[in-house]
Amino acid sequence: MTSADDHFDSGAPTRGATRIQVEGVRKQAIEMGRSRLLVTGAVIMMAFVAISVRLIDLMVMGGAQEPGAEQARYVPQAPVLRGDIVDRNDILVATSLPTASLYADPTMVLDADDAAFQLKLVLPDMDIDDLTAKLTAKRRFIWLRRNLTPDQHFEINRLGIPGLGFQSEERRVYPHGSLLAHVVGLTDRDGNGIAGVERYFDGVLDANAETLRLSLDVRVQSLVREELVRTVGRFDAIGAAAVVMDVNTGELISMVSLPDFDPNLPSGAVGDAIFNRVTKGVYEMGSTFKLFTAAMALDAGTVEIGGGYDASEPIRVARFTISDYHAKNRWLSVPEILIHSSNIGAAKMAVDVGSERQQEYLRNLGLLSPSEIELPEVGSPLKPATWREINTMTISYGHGIAVSPVQLSSGVSTLVNGGIRHPATLLAIDENEEIAGDRVFSSTTSLQLRGLMRLVVRNGTGRNADVPGYMVGGKTGTADKQGSGGYERNKRIASFVGAFPINDPRYVVLVLVDEPKGIEETFNYATGGWVAAPAVGRIIASMGPLLGVPTAQMAALDDTTPEGFIKAWEQTFETR
Repeated sequence: MTSADDHFDSGAPTRGATRIQVEGVRKQAIEMGRSRLLVTGAVIMMAFVAISVRLIDLMVMGGAQEPGAEQARYVPQAPVLRGDIVDRNDILVATSLPTASLYADPTMVLDADDAAFQLKLVLPDMDIDDLTAKLTAKRRFIWLRRNLTPDQHFEINRLGIPGLGFQSEERRVYPHGSLLAHVVGLTDRDGNGIAGVERYFDGVLDANAETLRLSLDVRVQSLVREELVRTVGRFDAIGAAAVVMDVNTGELISMVSLPDFDPNLPSGAVGDAIFNRVTKGVYEMGSTFKLFTAAMALDAGTVEIGGGYDASEPIRVARFTISDYHAKNRWLSVPEILIHSSNIGAAKMAVDVGSERQQEYLRNLGLLSPSEIELPEVGSPLKPATWREINTMTISYGHGIAVSPVQLSSGVSTLVNGGIRHPATLLAIDENEEIAGDRVFSSTTSLQLRGLMRLVVRNGTGRNADVPGYMVGGKTGTADKQGSGGYERNKRIASFVGAFPINDPRYVVLVLVDEPKGIEETFNYATGGWVAAPAVGRIIASMGPLLGVPTAQMAALDDTTPEGFIKAWEQTFETR
């Protein structure tokens, strides 16, 4: 039989066994704590690595996105500066400056309201509500301001607002403002050419190629524009155009169209201001076309320089009547037809030339197709769909056909330079470069036309263009503008085209004024002789000495009668 003591001893653990169990529990607890610490450390390390990678992405790689690519990484790039543009004397007229543009990653902006408030202090012209809307947009990239000034860049950077960044870009700058607006044109905010030579040579300039050198002379451009502004203001005109062309190369030395704009302020390049009257506008040029008619007739041999036509009565063709503004009501010689600007004489002269030859000459002069000048803004001439005899008559004195001022200038250059056509160009031509051309008139015809143009200034409607010492030759033009119901008598184009020195022509100067109003000093006349001819004279008087054109006194020759003048002229000057 078992005792109570025996039962107790067999059911209870010994002291050694208890110690072993306690130590096992302790080791298990330590191992579990160590495991937890390792897991916690690993989690913390992973979080630290993730944060570090994100910081590197934001600070080094950019973090934001390109416009229009919501999930693409934005990596700022250094800009490639657009090529410079200079005038013929290497004076800078367009260049690019490096700038910074401000963008935001709205997801990284901590306090949009505060950020907008601080930015408004630096950029006061920005709308704070618009800024706040942009900074809270559901996007990763949004432009805030393009082309910051250096001061703006510094001040915004100093704010230290999270989520803002700067992109290196370029800004196109035009040092002369509106002076060459219609020639140079302008670029958009992304640096793409949108008008003028900026657009025409966009690919060349974008490639950062060699500097683009224009044929224009900034000095001449300045004095021509000043004169045109005065003329427009004096006669309350709606606009004007002017051209100075080198007759032996076709280079444009000056090209001005008013109204104009400042390409540094693109918002002003709208409406009539962006319209280039010199190359895009096409106009009925009026009596300036009589120069071409006379040249055709003399060159074709249908009339001699001493011949003429009966201008005693108007010409009636169907419902049309051709008459003279200041009728002489008698037979007129060829010189007198130009001196007195006879529509009747010009019409009869053109009929003798014939419609086919008239078209051929006009085509060879480049007057029936758009100008080849290096601009995107080029107008197409307006001409009859069917060329009837009545069209031949009216076109002889500049009605029924519309061309651009640059085309007229190029045609007159052909008349006076010996009869060789050189297409108009805005690119400077090296003085040693051989210049090709197409013969349109004989050198004899050119010599005769120069004499006739001198007679118009000496004795005719172009007297107000005369400049002592430069022997200016030219022709006036006055044409009523067409409206919805036909020609409007109170709206006209007044023009004068001149060449100097006419004894050895170097430049053609054209001034065209759109809708001038007569004033007391002009006896309320608003014709080419009263409006445009004086402006051309003043331009020649200013630019002649500037360009080193020598003066010549030909008083003895000028004192002869028109008939005697032509004979003396042909004997005095050799054909070119």
